[in-house]
This record gives sequence, C-alpha cells and structure tokens, in this order.
Amino acid sequence: MRGVSANPAADAQSVSDLKARAEAERAGRPFLLYRDGDDRQQLFFFEPGFAHATVGRRAPADLLLDWDDQVSRLHARFERVQDAWEVVDDGLSSNGTFVNGKRLSGRCRVNDGDTLRFGTTMSTFRSPGRQQSGTADAAEDPAAVSLSSSQRRVLVALCRPYKGRSGFASPATDQQIADELFLSVGAVRTHLRVLYAKLRVDELPRNETRVRLVEQAFSAGLVSERDL
Repeated sequence: MRGVSANPAADAQSVSDLKARAEAERAGRPFLLYRDGDDRQQLFFFEPGFAHATVGRRAPADLLLDWDDQVSRLHARFERVQDAWEVVDDGLSSNGTFVNGKRLSGRCRVNDGDTLRFGTTMSTFRSPGRQQSGTADAAEDPAAVSLSSSQRRVLVALCRPYKGRSGFASPATDQQIADELFLSVGAVRTHLRVLYAKLRVDELPRNETRVRLVEQAFSAGLVSERDL
C-alpha cells in the first residue's frame, strides 16, 4: 500500500486548486479539503441530505482513504447535529483521529477552518455558509470590495507567481512585491494588512492569510490571469 506523498508548503497551491476551492466556497456547502495518495487536491462535500458520513480505508466508507495504511477499515464518522457537524471516534481506529492537533476521544464539533487528521491524512473542514456575515459577499461580489490603485497593484504582485502555472505556486514574498513595485517592505506590509481586512482573511492563522488572500482575489474577480 502506498504511503501519503509529502504535502507541499502550506502556501503552495496551483491555480486550478485555488479555483476549485473558490467554487466550492461559493456553493456554500460544508466540505473537507485534503490531498490524496498522489498529492492531488480532493474535496469531499457534506450534501444537504446527509445525516452522517463514515471515514475509512475500505468500502463502503463515504470518505474513502484507501491509500493510507494508517487509516482503519472503519476509522471515524461525521454526524449532523442540527445545522452543524461533529466528528466521532469511538476508539475503533488504531491510530486515532486528531482535531487541531489533539487526539479525539468521543465526539467534537468541527468549525470552519479546523484541521483533522485520519491516520497520516490531513484535511481541513470548511463551512462557508457559517462564516461571519459579509465574508461571502466580499468574496462573491467584486463591487463589495473597493481597492485603491496602490492596493490593487500590491494584490496583483502578490498573485504574480501564479501566472501561467498549472503546478504549485506560492504567493510573492513581501520583498518580491517591494522590488517589483519600488516600495519599501514596510509599505507593502501596510497595504497587505489593509487587504487582509478588506477581503476578510485577517482573523485566519498567519500561515494561511497570504494564500487565502490570493484565493479571494481570484474568486472575487479582483485579479485575473490576464492581469498577471
């Protein structure tokens, strides 16, 4: 059985992956984001009619992780509780289920952005419909986000490494943006802080803000591949 491929850096994404995530978020349904045994991005959606979903290495698991030999045949399950989801591990898995780095015993409600690990497979739970009010509007309606010319230039420069890329890319660094736009690194960081707030990614962990800002920029139409 193949092991899980090494994951790319947290801020490394392909343009196609970014677009798939943006489309999933616009749909508004909860989903899991993870990478399979070939290191390809996968999305598992919790459909509106679902009351539960099982996780395991063998069929008939709903979320089938058959490449990961650290996942048990029946590893864990998700259960809908009113309008939220809980992950449940009753001790049947050999290697455990982890939520935000802590081993789960019993059940735990999962919130937007929580990280889960089954065996060696990392996943992120996304619940776009439960985000703070205004987040979806900012992402879906370009008119809802007003940028100055300087802010837009910084945003385009941030996204520049994605030009023509079908493989993985990472957002430009502060220094790269400063060099391209003839700005100081301090000025770039000031513009980025404003952009984080305007596109509602400022409350995310620091290692996620840059790539989420790129996602929001593409999703909202504030930046297109033609701009790069």
